[in-house]
Amino acid sequence: MLVNLSIRNIVLIEKLDLTWRAGLCTLTGETGAGKSILLDALALATGARGDAGLVRSGAEQGTVTAAFDITDDALVARIMQENDIPCEGQIILRRVQSKDGRSRAFINDAPVSVNMLKIVGSALVEIHGQNESQSLTDGPVQLSLIDAYAGHQDKVEALKAKYSHLKYCEEQLELYQNASERAAAEEDFLRHALEELETLDPKEGEEEKLSNERTLLMNSEKISGYISEALALMEGDKALQTALSGALRQLEKVAEQAAGRLDTTISALERAVIEADEAQTQLLDASRELIHDPQRLEQVEERLFGIKALARKHGVQVDQLLATQAMLRQQLDDIESGADRLEELQNNVENAFRDYETLALSISTARQSAAQKLDTSVMKELEPLKLNGGGFETVLTQLEPEQGTPTGIDSVQFMASTNPGMPAGPISKIASGGELARFMLALKVALAEASEPLTMIFDEVDAGVGGAVAEAVGSRLKLLAESGQVLVVTHSPQVAACGHHHWLISKSVDDDTTLTRVQELSSQNREEEIARMLSGASVTEEARAAAVKLLGGQL
Repeated sequence: MLVNLSIRNIVLIEKLDLTWRAGLCTLTGETGAGKSILLDALALATGARGDAGLVRSGAEQGTVTAAFDITDDALVARIMQENDIPCEGQIILRRVQSKDGRSRAFINDAPVSVNMLKIVGSALVEIHGQNESQSLTDGPVQLSLIDAYAGHQDKVEALKAKYSHLKYCEEQLELYQNASERAAAEEDFLRHALEELETLDPKEGEEEKLSNERTLLMNSEKISGYISEALALMEGDKALQTALSGALRQLEKVAEQAAGRLDTTISALERAVIEADEAQTQLLDASRELIHDPQRLEQVEERLFGIKALARKHGVQVDQLLATQAMLRQQLDDIESGADRLEELQNNVENAFRDYETLALSISTARQSAAQKLDTSVMKELEPLKLNGGGFETVLTQLEPEQGTPTGIDSVQFMASTNPGMPAGPISKIASGGELARFMLALKVALAEASEPLTMIFDEVDAGVGGAVAEAVGSRLKLLAESGQVLVVTHSPQVAACGHHHWLISKSVDDDTTLTRVQELSSQNREEEIARMLSGASVTEEARAAAVKLLGGQL
C-alpha cells in the first residue's frame, strides 16, 4: 500500500508531501489543475521511462519518493530477497530525474537499475490510464489475466524456461546438422591437413626453442672468438685470478697481527678467487660445447620455417598448431561417429518437446477451467455496472503443441455483447470506450481475490459515463478498494462521493509562477467540492443539497 509520496520540482509541483490511506482515494479538480502530474510522478518513482521534460522549469533536477507498506505483500518481499535488498515491512522507491535527461534510481537508499525499480514498482502499483482499457483487447494481456485468475503464474514461468530449453536443443541440433554437412564435404581436406600436422608433429614451445638455437648457431663463431679472448685474459701473466691470489697471500701473512681488521677483506678476496675460478671453468665448458655446425643450423632453420609455414596455412600462431591438430582430429572423429551424436541431439529435442508439451497441456486445461469461472464472476459484475443484458465470454483456442509459444499452446479472445439479443463478438469491436472501461473494472473486481495486494490507480476510468452508470462505477471501485488501496482521478461527482478519502488538486499563480497544490478535504470541504462538480463554477444550494445526498448515500 502506498503510504507517502514526496515530490520535488516535477512539472508544476515545487514541493509536495502527501500521506495516503487504505481504501478508495479520490482525486478531483479542474481540468488542467495537474492531476496527471501526480500519476506521472508516481509512475516515474515506480520505474517508468524518464523524461527531462518532467523537471520543473528553473530546477536542475526533480525527485519523487514513494514509500510503501509491504507487510502483507509476499511477492515484493520475495523480489527484494532475491535481489539482496534489505527491507522490513516498508520499502522506499526514489527516482532522481535531471534536466539533462539522466536518471538515477534507488530502493531503500540503495542505488539500483531503472529496470530493477520497474520490476519492484510493477509489483507494488498498477496504473490504468485513460486509454489503458484498450489493453483489454490485446491477446497477451487477456491471457495474462486468465493466468492471474488461475493462480499458476509459477507454472507459466516454468513453461517459458522449458520453451527456451526446447529452442536451445533445436538450435544445437540444427547447428550440428549444418556442421556435419560441411564437415562431410571437407573430409578429404581434413584428412590431408591432419596427416600433414601429424607428420610435422609440432611440440609445445618449439618455436621459441628453435629460434633461440638458430640465433646461437648463427653467431657461434663470433661467440667462440670472444670466449677465447676472455680466457686468454684470465689465464695470462696479469690474470685476475693471479692478482687476487697474490693479494690474498700478502694479507694472510699479517692477518693475526691486524687484530681482525683484515678479516672481512680476506673473506671477500677468498670469494672473489673462487668466483673467478668458477667463471673460468664455465667459460671453458661453454667453449667446448659451442660448436659451429652449419648442418645443424640448416636442420633447425628447415624445422622452424616449416612449422611457421604450416601455421600461416591454417591462419594461426605456431603455438596454436597443437590445438588445430586436436580440432581437426575431433572433426574427423565427429564425422566417423556422427550418427551417434546426431541421435543424441535428436533425443534431446524430443525429450525437451515432450516436457514442454506435458506442462503446456496441463496449463491449457487449467486455463479452460479458470476461464469458465472468470466468465461467471465477470457476468455477476455487469449488472451493477449497468451493462444489463450484456454478456462476457472467454474463448480459448488450443493450438497444436508444435505451434506453441513461451506462454503455451492457447490463444485467447474476450468476447462480449452489450445489449440483449446482440450476438457476441470480439470485445474490441463490440464495446465502446466507456464500455471497455467498465468491462476492465468488472475484470479487476473479479480478479481481486486471486491477485496480490497492490495499489491500483485509475485515471478517469469513468470517462464517457455519467449518472447511474458513474455511480455504479464508483461503487465497484469502492468494492475493489476493500481488499487493498485504489486511487482514482475523476471528474464524476458520483465516483468522488464513493471515496473513503478525498483530495483536491488545484493550480495557482504566485509571482508569475504556476504551481500545483494538493489538499486533503474535510467532510465540509468535500461537500463543497462535490457541489462544484455538480453545478460548475457557480455553486448553488441545490448542488450543495445534492452533494450532501450523494455523500449520505455512501455512508
